[in-house]
Amino acid sequence: MKYYSLNKQSPIASFKEATILGQAPDKGLYFPEFIPLVDKDLISNIENISNEEIAFRVIKPYVANEIAEDELYRIVSETVNFPIPLVQVSENISSLELFHGPTLAFKDVGARFMSRCLGQFVKGADKKVTVLVATSGDTGGAVANGFYNVEGVEVVILYPSGKVSSVQEKQLTTLGNNIHALEVNGTFDDCQQLVKQAFSDAELNKELFLTSANSINVARWLPQQFYYFFAYKQWKQKDQPPVISVPSGNFGNICAGILAHMSGLPVNHFIAACNANDIVPSFMQSQKYQPKPAVATISNAMDVGNPSNFVRILELFHQQFPQLKEKFSSVSITDEETKQTMKRVYDELHYTLDPHGAVGYLALDRYLQQHVTDKGIFLETAHPVKFYDVVEPVLNQTIPLPDAVKEIIDLPKKSTRMNVSFQELKDFLLKA
Repeated sequence: MKYYSLNKQSPIASFKEATILGQAPDKGLYFPEFIPLVDKDLISNIENISNEEIAFRVIKPYVANEIAEDELYRIVSETVNFPIPLVQVSENISSLELFHGPTLAFKDVGARFMSRCLGQFVKGADKKVTVLVATSGDTGGAVANGFYNVEGVEVVILYPSGKVSSVQEKQLTTLGNNIHALEVNGTFDDCQQLVKQAFSDAELNKELFLTSANSINVARWLPQQFYYFFAYKQWKQKDQPPVISVPSGNFGNICAGILAHMSGLPVNHFIAACNANDIVPSFMQSQKYQPKPAVATISNAMDVGNPSNFVRILELFHQQFPQLKEKFSSVSITDEETKQTMKRVYDELHYTLDPHGAVGYLALDRYLQQHVTDKGIFLETAHPVKFYDVVEPVLNQTIPLPDAVKEIIDLPKKSTRMNVSFQELKDFLLKA
């Protein structure tokens, strides 16, 4: 498998090259030259196939022979070695719980896969690799955990000061060693822009071996397909494919789901559930893509004003809007609606939603009210405890701390404050 840049001004890259570079030299995102179809047995016999085997068979065509088969199987086994249950919430709605990994968020899957691939690829390299990543919340913790103490790799995480939850901040600032947290006086979009500037700076790239761990990286994006297959494995109505609602910020997660569908996974419809950052819902109404500054919400990991991965979704549909609209819709949910949904689902259905899952749930609930014969799945992308400062006052309940949080909650924060200044970032990277 080879990968081309969506800007179409860069050479074709291998999986290894695309993983190491992160972004193509022409600033485009890498995209596979073709979409491999999964074999029919994987779908028809999926209930009898282990998660490790499913993941291996899904990802193998994308990696080709660049990682030995036994090594790739080990990597995917370590990537998915925690439960990903499909839990029935109501008669028509199920929750795919993606928060049972080490940092209690869906991004554990992509970060664990990518860190292990990159660890393979940099063995024997003549200089250290610096993984540079911007986070609106969960990416930082997942990347920090995935790359912690990986030999030959330094990780620098930029996050917006005061705009991630207290648990998220602990997860990305308490490890130390090869993990460096930069607390930026700005928004996630500011952090992402600084990262993009770093990748395009000739002096930095001459001195350092820079790569990205955001969902723009193919090794972060592609393995997110796994849990869509795991959801279908647990889906009881195999003759009635689900509608899937995905809380969406940078759009890598839902893009991986659509890719899985185009590879052969049965899905009836995809809903991109957004918060007040409604760039894609507006596009679906007007067919005009107009990025705008991100606004802060209680579902902060989705506070993105220019979603990077939406160009990949357009590419999957060959830029044909009618085809996109047939399979994909997008809605915007307010903070007040999010809180009301969390309260209602807890009181009536005894299920605890985090703010992102609540956005996904409500978007799905509304869709199913209009499509009464359908049933669906929403992705519960993070454990509610990661947002206890939002969830507990809404539910008037205390959320028990999982062990993974108890271990870090009292550890001291290690971060470096900085302004929205590329020169400050550049100076830090050259000294680190």
